[in-house]
Amino acid sequence: MPRLSAYYVRAAFLYMLVGLTFGGLLLANKGWMFLPSLWTTLPVHIEISLIGWLVQLAMGVAFWVLPRFPKPPIRGDERLTWAAFFLLNAGIWLVVLQAFFPLSWQIGWLTFFGRTLELAAFVLFVVGNWKRVKPLGM
Repeated sequence: MPRLSAYYVRAAFLYMLVGLTFGGLLLANKGWMFLPSLWTTLPVHIEISLIGWLVQLAMGVAFWVLPRFPKPPIRGDERLTWAAFFLLNAGIWLVVLQAFFPLSWQIGWLTFFGRTLELAAFVLFVVGNWKRVKPLGM
């Protein structure tokens, strides 16, 4: 497994642990209301579970399994995919921060910038790996 894929997958597993923790706390709080304000972390649980875990895991595995080039560098220029990794994680954390400061940022600028960074990460990932997607037998 290439180093970049390993970073994507490791980060995804860390997000999975955090997402499971938030999900377990929310589920326990639903059965026995020990902290009513815990429900304000539902957007954090959703962001971490969907984008942090699932999307990041898919990107890491995709980078690993996409066909390689016959000549070095076998995975092409990895700089865009590295940039996508950093932008995706920065975007996740901006959206998570917005959930913890809902009153101080009425307009939701952190969420806007976070989603913009996530979209930019997706675009960079696609552009960086587009040449590796080819028909069978080529």
